[in-house]
Amino acid sequence: MDELRQIIHIDMDAFYASIEQRDNPKLRGKPVAVGGDPKGRGVVMTCSYEARKYGIHSAMPAKKALTLCPQVVFVRPRFYVYIEISNHIKEIFYQYTDLVQPMSLDEAYLDITEISNDFTSAKLIAEEILFEIYKQTKLTASAGISFNKFLAKVGSDYNKPNGLTLITPENADEFIDRLPIGKFFGVGKVTEKKMIELGIHTGADLKNFGLKNLKRHFGKSGEYFYNCAIGIDARTVSSHWSRKSLGMQRTLGKDIDNKEEIISFLEKIALKIEEHLKDKKLKGKTITLKVRYYNFHTLTRSITLKEAVDNGKIIIENIKKLLDKTEVGKKKVRLLGITISNFIRNQYGVKYKQSMLKI
Repeated sequence: MDELRQIIHIDMDAFYASIEQRDNPKLRGKPVAVGGDPKGRGVVMTCSYEARKYGIHSAMPAKKALTLCPQVVFVRPRFYVYIEISNHIKEIFYQYTDLVQPMSLDEAYLDITEISNDFTSAKLIAEEILFEIYKQTKLTASAGISFNKFLAKVGSDYNKPNGLTLITPENADEFIDRLPIGKFFGVGKVTEKKMIELGIHTGADLKNFGLKNLKRHFGKSGEYFYNCAIGIDARTVSSHWSRKSLGMQRTLGKDIDNKEEIISFLEKIALKIEEHLKDKKLKGKTITLKVRYYNFHTLTRSITLKEAVDNGKIIIENIKKLLDKTEVGKKKVRLLGITISNFIRNQYGVKYKQSMLKI
């Protein structure tokens, strides 16, 4: 019998709009739409929950959104910011498992079977991940935890925003039976309308409609819908990401500009990295320093050595050189990090996945 998987689906809450509200206090609590100009042919990419109360949704023409809610505030997208924060969130995921499958900038599947004993511990891990996301980014996310991807995905959307839904093998049938058909992943507006016309309103209706009838009305998709209705989804969490680096970063308890204090902090990181490099039998040629200043401006400085290293003293010697290429000591710093990359292969030619390690 196949092992029962423990899968988490993490979905950020109104990701782009929440970032804009976080970064601009004047937008907090107000209906916000991220997208094009409502005076032209702009389209809503996403919107805040305050805007959704008026019926505004993604892919809606901006002019219509303005008609539904005249006070909605339109904000142009800042993709460079969204990508940076998305990458930061992925770093959090990789602290827990290498089996991460990003689906977009704001959602991903995580298979935590190897680190979780049961669904109780899986729920605790999901709670910890949501806490870390908020702690490090001041953004909320929702999570679904279950034994397959379909139910994990449905779960993350079930109790938004800032929600968590656990669907176990024991309560899956009951959960699916009462689930509105429009909540099934893969059922769009057109399909939902057709199903309702056929008398299918819930998961129970979908199951009772039968496989043969579903295939007759929906073709190959009918089998997928039927399997969902009986809780079957054999898709695995697929991660094809090869490790290219190993790093650590840490947000400081307070912003500091004392260079000696900063170097002391980086020395601790370098020694931790040495420990993990030797544990994984890795050596890298490229050393990268990451600095985030008090105003959230982030920069990296790198140096590539002739010989690959795993020694903390050599790492910190080069980090000090890289510090001279920054404004550390002049500007207050809120985050510091060191990454080692450009690995030499081990004797077996194994590639490694990227990881950001806790310290």
